[in-house]
Amino acid sequence: MSKTFKLPAEQRPLFDLVSYARGGPRENGGRFTQAQIDQIRRTVQHAPEVVVKVLPKSATTLKSAAKHIDYISRDGEVELETDDGQRLSGLDGKALMEEWDLDLDEVRRQPGLAPTGRRQPPKLIHKLVFSMPAGTPPDKVLSAVRNFAREEFALQHRYVLGLHIDEAHPHVHLVLKAVSEQGIRLNIRNATRRHWRARFAQHLRLLGVPANATERAVRGQIKKAKKDGIYRASLRGASIHIRTQAEAIASELLQGKIRFDAGQRTLIKTRRAVEGGWLSLVSFLAKDGHRDLANDVRRFVETMPVSKTEREQIATELLSKTQEQKICEQHPIR
Repeated sequence: MSKTFKLPAEQRPLFDLVSYARGGPRENGGRFTQAQIDQIRRTVQHAPEVVVKVLPKSATTLKSAAKHIDYISRDGEVELETDDGQRLSGLDGKALMEEWDLDLDEVRRQPGLAPTGRRQPPKLIHKLVFSMPAGTPPDKVLSAVRNFAREEFALQHRYVLGLHIDEAHPHVHLVLKAVSEQGIRLNIRNATRRHWRARFAQHLRLLGVPANATERAVRGQIKKAKKDGIYRASLRGASIHIRTQAEAIASELLQGKIRFDAGQRTLIKTRRAVEGGWLSLVSFLAKDGHRDLANDVRRFVETMPVSKTEREQIATELLSKTQEQKICEQHPIR
């Protein structure tokens, strides 16, 4: 049996900009709720945004699951916490996976026992990462994830979590058993991620940490989140994906035949809808007596970055570097 996460009405996005642009209905007798006002204020004041990732690979076998446990424990150097409150050090990932009966789950998927028609085996675990920008107190991030996990998964899904502080941004890895103790499989959807981000941010705020959870487009951000492997390689300057893309665009620039992808039209359409939604909020806020916040929203829209696809951003950076090089050649330092 499996379950698909369905977002409760009271936990859906606090304001829908596109609906506001169409003059859609509001709650609370046509007035903003305090929760909506607070989120609008956090967004336009650029409160730190939480990040919740679901890592996609190596979660379908007992061996890969145990290997990931060993990774987040840094082979026993990082203390881990379990759903029943145990603190584990020097942990052997395989032992924990056997305690969760993942070895039995793996056996059940053998030929003749597993559902037919599936291209690949279902996940034994979900690998989650919760992170905040550099400067956030690591202990607060850990406490927020601990409280989040207890609220969302206690007495249902087995889990283990561990804090990593070896990078600038503190983050917590959480390994979640995909099948609950009641035999129900958790399917993670976009609504699931959105709900988890909102709850993680709320738990941080309860601990006194400024945190927000809004959609990237709503914030005027235009860069798509890269896959984890690509992102980490780009930090090291070793991303083959980014280098290949940059080389192709550089070749097009040299030939004077720069080609932009079809996503530009979608990007512009989305941006117009978002800007229209924000500007509609300005008038609604002013009518409700929130004139200072209405002015903040107007300034927020005015300072949104220009919409560009990833190809356009790379092309702009290449042209900028070329221009800088020409200036240096024309005016060498003596």
